[in-house]
Amino acid sequence: MTQEDRIKSIVDYLKLNRNISMEDICTLYEVSYDTARRDLVKMESDGLIVRVRGGAILPSMTKSITSYKERLADAGGKRAIAMAAASQIKDRDIIMLDTGTTTLYVAELMSAADNVVVTNSIDIAAVLCDKPNTATHLLGGMLNTWHRYAFGPRTVEMLSDIRVDKLFLGTCGLTDEGLFAPTEEEAYMKREMIKRASQVILLADSTKFNKNLFHRVCPFEAIDLLITDAAPPAPFDQICHDHGIQVIVSGG
Repeated sequence: MTQEDRIKSIVDYLKLNRNISMEDICTLYEVSYDTARRDLVKMESDGLIVRVRGGAILPSMTKSITSYKERLADAGGKRAIAMAAASQIKDRDIIMLDTGTTTLYVAELMSAADNVVVTNSIDIAAVLCDKPNTATHLLGGMLNTWHRYAFGPRTVEMLSDIRVDKLFLGTCGLTDEGLFAPTEEEAYMKREMIKRASQVILLADSTKFNKNLFHRVCPFEAIDLLITDAAPPAPFDQICHDHGIQVIVSGG
């Protein structure tokens, strides 16, 4: 069993049992104590668990955590959102694509010419390799292999010299207080991206509303346009109205 398979299995175990010990990991997966420790260190760095003495628990504010590959398999309304988002990209726009499954679909579906695209996602960069009229700037840094993006001080340093017309921003959760992410590193990276954009376009499918996570990214004041797959429920409809956020419902 690979480390990725073990991590997925450990998360599934935690959803049922609330906690797991190092001894449980060694017994269940027939691995050494050092291997179990490395698994937990990686899971903690990816925001999947909170380490406690002798084992780990799920973060209390995180309702569900799925791998990047699992989210790709469960497209749902994300492609429709991405199609509406791609229509916002005009020829010669300089844009930034946040990491995520919906933004990956935006990269696949965009058809404008002579664009410059900035991203920290290795998968988005790979998709853009097949678009000869697009100049791609891949931000470097430490690689998060679970979510397949670059992060860290070097990534932020590269962002400091960049300005874009439009940022297409993903989110893991939305409450009446704003956008939320499961890890500090992801929240910080999104905030830095927001600072570099003239227009911030939020892509959020209906499952993200009323989902509370640990780290707040930003309040709704930072958002210019929301693209979603269903009309925002209360209180988000009023929040968007109060903050002058344009709402596009994909397919609607």
